[in-house]
Order: sequence, then structure tokens, then C-alpha cells
Amino acid sequence: MATVDDKTSTKHAALSNHEPSGTLTPSTGTSHSQKLPETDSEKAIVENEDEQMMQKADLCATIKIVTWDGADDPSNPKNWSFKRKWGITVVVSLIAFMTGISSAIIAPAGKVIAEKFDIHTSFRKQLNFSIIQLAYVIGPLVLAPLSEVYGRSFILQASNVFFLIFNFVNGFADTEGEFLAFRFLSGLGACAPLTIGGGVLSDLWRPEEIGMVIGLYTLAPLLAPALGPLLGAWIVERSTWKWCFFSITIFGVVVQTLVFFTLKETYGPRILQIKAEKLRKETGNYQLRTAFELKDLRLVSIMRTSLVRVIILLTTQPVVIFLSIYFAMVYGIIYLMLSSFPSLWTTYYHESVGIGGLNYIAIMIGLTIGAQGGGRIVDYVYKTLKARSPDNTGRPEFRVPLLFFSTLLVAAGLFMYGWSAETRTFWLSADIGAAIFSIGAAMTFASIQTYIIDSYTLFAASAIGATAVLRSLTGFGFPLFAPAMYSKLGYGWGNSVLGFAVLAVGYAGALVLWFFGHRLREASPYARGG
Repeated sequence: MATVDDKTSTKHAALSNHEPSGTLTPSTGTSHSQKLPETDSEKAIVENEDEQMMQKADLCATIKIVTWDGADDPSNPKNWSFKRKWGITVVVSLIAFMTGISSAIIAPAGKVIAEKFDIHTSFRKQLNFSIIQLAYVIGPLVLAPLSEVYGRSFILQASNVFFLIFNFVNGFADTEGEFLAFRFLSGLGACAPLTIGGGVLSDLWRPEEIGMVIGLYTLAPLLAPALGPLLGAWIVERSTWKWCFFSITIFGVVVQTLVFFTLKETYGPRILQIKAEKLRKETGNYQLRTAFELKDLRLVSIMRTSLVRVIILLTTQPVVIFLSIYFAMVYGIIYLMLSSFPSLWTTYYHESVGIGGLNYIAIMIGLTIGAQGGGRIVDYVYKTLKARSPDNTGRPEFRVPLLFFSTLLVAAGLFMYGWSAETRTFWLSADIGAAIFSIGAAMTFASIQTYIIDSYTLFAASAIGATAVLRSLTGFGFPLFAPAMYSKLGYGWGNSVLGFAVLAVGYAGALVLWFFGHRLREASPYARGG
């Protein structure tokens, strides 16, 4: 057991419970700067709260802090074997892959579902497809902080079971309202791997290793939404739309069985908490605590603090604000493309639903190249710049150079895809444009996620959860305006507008991060200083 001495423990506890409003006095337990209560009831409440604080301060004076047994402690996830860390990375990516397929598998079934529920407007048709993304807005606000309290493994698995239940029920929907409700509820569970996955990787891998890992983790949720419509197209053509949900549920049960036996807890504070509980039981010494346990662990207080943290990160941290906006923009365009693909190939190129679905392979190829290549490139650039730095120290800004290149690819791909479709050029030209866009998108995500994980180490899950809020809003909203945009501007100018917006936002933000990211992190109470 590793502990610190009583003096250090007392200091830590005092810092943990410090109240900026004043100093406690032994005689009254009230703050010098606090006004005296005007009523007896108010006075009783204040005295009771202050008495609890005094008791807690007395307790902290004898506490022994349980921490890691040195830098090489085998229970520290960062010291686990390479094989074990990769195994957990794979299963987390597999959950993201499975839930990602479910988010877009019904895209080719839109027409059939609209006929089933007597839907005639394009907005309502697209709503059936994108409603799951709206759940992705709410889910991260709850799941990210819960994972930092109860651990990654439990929350991830519970959310996955929740998703499987409502995804299965979705296949039995008899009305449009039931369909939307079940799809939304399944999304609340499906968002877990995207929300918590980055935190798991942050728990396991060191900064110089994480780029390669992000390549796999990013590929799973990106490749899946492109594979989903391809599978959905053939399911709809050969069977019924219901099997879009049933097939995913069967696959999901297999995945969850694998996850149950392989996914161990990775969150350091939770592992130490379990260690402290075991030591207290073995020794009978109830003064053994982790630094994490000195905080207020009431559920209401935890949720309030954690939810506020996500909101604060998204509203006061320039780094998170920019990366969330840019990530959301590119992510929204992906879902806009996924939702509009079926009508492009059946209307413009007169292909069947099944054959038209094969064009999603172009997006899959692009995302695969971008995710795998992007992960390796971002690691190579990071290590190279780290070796050249005066003190041989890595900085999150070393992730930014890839962002300049990937932004150019995103815009170029949109221009080529849009104008090839507008002029009805040979189908391969539009597919190549979509593939180039997809390469750039995957590289952009790799750069952004590694920067966030490097910058917000302890709060990585909350920071990624904050980006997920905006990302999911665009994933929900962009497909809704796609029919109106293409009807008004056409594929050429419609995608060109998106391309110019990507260039403006992407390059402006990347320049700010490269030159001023160090200062922004130093000024943040949540980020790792430069």
C-alpha cells in the first residue's frame, strides 16, 4: 500500500475542502465574511453544515491516502501489457462499430419506412433517420461524468445493454411515434462508446502511443455508418426493414458477451477506490482513503458538478469550443452525405437500391485510409517535433500540423464530389470525391481527438463528451436540411458552400491552436499546462 504522511494528507484535505468565502473559526464554525442568518432556522442550517465540515476536517487529519505503488505499479492501466491494452482497445472499438452501424443502417429503407407510416414530407422522412443523433446530444452529458464516478466498464456495458433492448423493440414499432421514441431511446445507449471510449484510451495509453490507437478507435464509428447503409440496402431489397434492427441486435448480443468477459475497469480513480475498499476490509483501518474519495460523492452533487463541468468546457474553454465546432461541422457533413447518397444514386444515376448502396464502399475506403494513415501520421509528427523541442517534451500542439492537411482534403473532396454529381459525370468521379473527403474527415478526427486527450487528461471523457454534444447536433440537423439545400443550390454549389466553410473554420482554428494553444491551456483550470 502506498500512502503519504499525515501532514501531507491534512494539507491535501484542506485544499480539497477549501472555501474561498472565508476561514472557519473554532468557536462558531462560521465564516468571517459570511453574514449572520436572520432567522433561527437559517442559523440552524448553517451551523449544521459547518459542523459537518469541521468533522470532515478532523477526519482528514488522520487519513492515509491510498495511491499507486510507485511508477511501475502493475495495477495502473498505463503499465498493463501491450496485449491487454490492445485487447481492451479492440473491444471498445467493436462496441462503437456495432452502434455506429445501427445509426445509419436504415438510410436506404427511408422510402419503405415512409410508406409504412404514411409519411409524405422530406423533413419527417429524414427525421426517422437522424433522430438517433439527437439522443447523442443528451447521452454524453450524463454518461461522461458517470464514467468518471462509477468507472468506464460498468457504464459502458450498462449503456450497451440499454441500446440492445430498444434497438430490438424498434423492429416492432407500429406507428411513427413508436418508431421515433424507440430509436431515440436506443441512441441514449448507443452514444456510450463515442462518449467514454476516448476516456478509456486516455486511461490506457501514453501520449506518444495514443495516435496509432486513435486510428483504430476513430475508424470503428466512422466506418460503421458507411457500412450500415450498404448492408441496409441489401436487407431492404431482399427482406424487410425490420431486419435492419434485428440483425444489429443479434450482432450486438455477440459483442456484449465478448465485452463482458474482456473489458476490465481502466479509470485510475475508480481502481484506487476499489483498492482502498479492499484494504479497509482487510485491515479494519477506515482512515484509508483515496484522494478521489475526499470529494463529495453524493449522486446529486456529482451529477451537478459533472454536468456543469461539461457545460463549462463547452462554453468557456476556447480549445474545446473550436475543436467541437470544427469536429461537428465535418461530422455533420458526413451524415448529410450518408443520408443523401440513396437519392443521388437512384435519382441521378438510375441505380437500384442495392447497387446504389455499393457506392458507400467509396466512403468506407476513404475513412479506412484516413483513420489508419491519420493515426500513424499524427504519431510520427508528434514524435518528430518532440525530439526537436529544446527540452524533448511533447505538447498537444504537435497534433495540429495534420489538421492543416486534412482540412484541405475535406474541402477538395467536397468540391469534386459535388460538381461530379451536379454534372452527372461518370459515377466513379463522384465516388473518388467522396473518398477524398472521407480521408480528410478521418484524419481531422484523429488530430482533434488526440489533441483533446493530450490537453484534458483527467477530464478527457468530459471534454470529449462536450465535443459530442455539438457533433451530435449537426449529425441530427444536417440531414434534415439536405433535401432543401440540394433542391435550392444543387449538388455542385451546395457542397461548395460546405467546402468553403470548412476551409474558413478549419484553417483559422488550426492557426490559433498552433500559435496560442500553449497559452490557452496554461490559462485553463482543466487543461494540462504547456
